[in-house]
Amino acid sequence: MKMSKNERLILIIVLGSIAAIGPFSIDMYLPSFPKIAEFFGETKKHVSYTLTSYFIGISIGQLMYGPLLEKFGRKKPLIAGLLIYVIASISIVLSANLTMMIVFRFLQALGASVGMVAGKSMIRDLFSTKEVARILSSILLVMGIAPIIAPTLGGIFVQYYNWQVIFVFLFAVGLLVLLSVIFLLKETRGYDETVTLRIKPIVRNYWNTLKDINFFRYTLASSIAIGVLFTYVSSIPFVLMDIYKVSETTFGWLFAINAIGFILGSQINRELLKKFDLKKLTNTIALMMAMITVLFLGMSYVISIPLFLFCVMTFGTMFMLGFVNPNATALSLDKFKSNIGIANALNGSVRMAMGAITSALIGYFYDGTMMPMLWFMAVLSVINLLMFIWAKKG
Repeated sequence: MKMSKNERLILIIVLGSIAAIGPFSIDMYLPSFPKIAEFFGETKKHVSYTLTSYFIGISIGQLMYGPLLEKFGRKKPLIAGLLIYVIASISIVLSANLTMMIVFRFLQALGASVGMVAGKSMIRDLFSTKEVARILSSILLVMGIAPIIAPTLGGIFVQYYNWQVIFVFLFAVGLLVLLSVIFLLKETRGYDETVTLRIKPIVRNYWNTLKDINFFRYTLASSIAIGVLFTYVSSIPFVLMDIYKVSETTFGWLFAINAIGFILGSQINRELLKKFDLKKLTNTIALMMAMITVLFLGMSYVISIPLFLFCVMTFGTMFMLGFVNPNATALSLDKFKSNIGIANALNGSVRMAMGAITSALIGYFYDGTMMPMLWFMAVLSVINLLMFIWAKKG
């Protein structure tokens, strides 16, 4: 399908806004962990389960929306999901205890997850495999504003107001994105009466998708890579605010710098894809990321890592992930011409399940040091490299 430059720009901006909901919902409230713990009379370790429940909701939600996107098209399920997100966001503000907040965070993720599936499905509807990686990199540029400003805004809100203001802001963002979808986004795939919503055929479709060797291998590789990302996200509030004793506002700025590294990597990736083979480039970057994280871990046993060096190493890791993330997604969907919604849902669900597992394990193993973070990042990066090598041989 041919698109004008203006149509492509609108598509990228709207889908980028949808994708930005995720980073806003995760990154913005990270500086508020201590204040949320104090408000509910809970430990910061228990507050981290609001992050775990969000990842669980994202994982389950994508599996739920996959068949709906195949049956009803892309736009209607997208609107329904964003409505759930908006309602859940304002409900979090009214939470009477941490358990309620954990439940509403799950529902918030359930709503937000539709954008992760619908956005990639719409892109795959319209573009070739290599172009998918480039468009995803463009969308990362649009959504890149979220992880850059979200923790900084969150830190300011917490320092000068309270943590509830963060979720009022997320409610407003969700409402704005919902209106943009309704009025600006065009449908890329209509209603399909041949698609059934019965459980048995849906399970069969997911199973048949999982059996595709290319999809299976690259989905595993990308899920391990996302594990590195969520190890960082789950650990960084504890490391920066508990170990290095930075303020909420400083935390926001440091987190934003690393987010810039992630976005910068995705944009350089987009340009390099014009000249280099997708698989070779991804494997090279995976090797470099493994080297950085293993070096990071090794240094922690030799010296007491100062804040500046810690930030340099985490920046390098996030920079490499900016390459790996869109490329792995594009490679996993390479062979699909139909059932794109199912494939996207399963790919995203496995990735977010890894995020949920990683965040839960980080919370469990947190011992007041940065060692759990460094070990998880190093081991997962090495496994990620091995997975990409294995996938390429297929």
